[in-house]
Amino acid sequence: MLPIRTLLIAASAAVAVQIFPSVAAASTPERLAAATDAVNSLSKTPDRDIPEDLLQKAHCIVVVPSMKSGAFVVGADYGRGFASCRTGKGWSAPAGVKVEGGSFGFQIGGSDTEVVMLVMNEAGMNKLLSTKFTLGGEAKVAAGPIGRRGTAQTDAAMTAEILSYSRSKGVFAGVALNGATLREDESANKDLYGKEVSNRAILTGAVVPPEGAGQFVSAVRHF
Repeated sequence: MLPIRTLLIAASAAVAVQIFPSVAAASTPERLAAATDAVNSLSKTPDRDIPEDLLQKAHCIVVVPSMKSGAFVVGADYGRGFASCRTGKGWSAPAGVKVEGGSFGFQIGGSDTEVVMLVMNEAGMNKLLSTKFTLGGEAKVAAGPIGRRGTAQTDAAMTAEILSYSRSKGVFAGVALNGATLREDESANKDLYGKEVSNRAILTGAVVPPEGAGQFVSAVRHF
């Protein structure tokens, strides 16, 4: 019999797909273009954005351009995006990821936010290379600091494996993603590369960026 937590996560993901079909149906090129725009907009307003020194120190970046949160009796969070990691040859090609999570409670309404995660050390990168892991469970995650002086205001960057942020209406904020599951998006990878390929192969630099991914890789390399 499956653990209750596993059943809840699976149920919330299924609910999310039903509530937000546009997230699941958006094409892979559309999501990649949106993720590229999100990366290009980082640090345009240094006093309110992710600190540049953290961007420069990050081992990997995960960008989910549209994370849906919403709800009825069961709250649901669901988003699809892309990750890239530093390799010996520079930043890797994009690897598809899904973020799924849920919470119980009587909630109404919903929101659509952009989520950015910075993987700050090798331990966090190793988690990202797996097919699935839980934020706040297998990987230590913390709400990231904001602004030029953000790193001086918290020791989160020193202890967390992953720093997480959300942006809604152009404003960044640190966000706790404890309990959310990050998994490999096999269908997105197949769309991009024309065959089944693992995130481990992509993120370690074993796969050449496909046509159409150049702008995303260039945007990430900017930092």
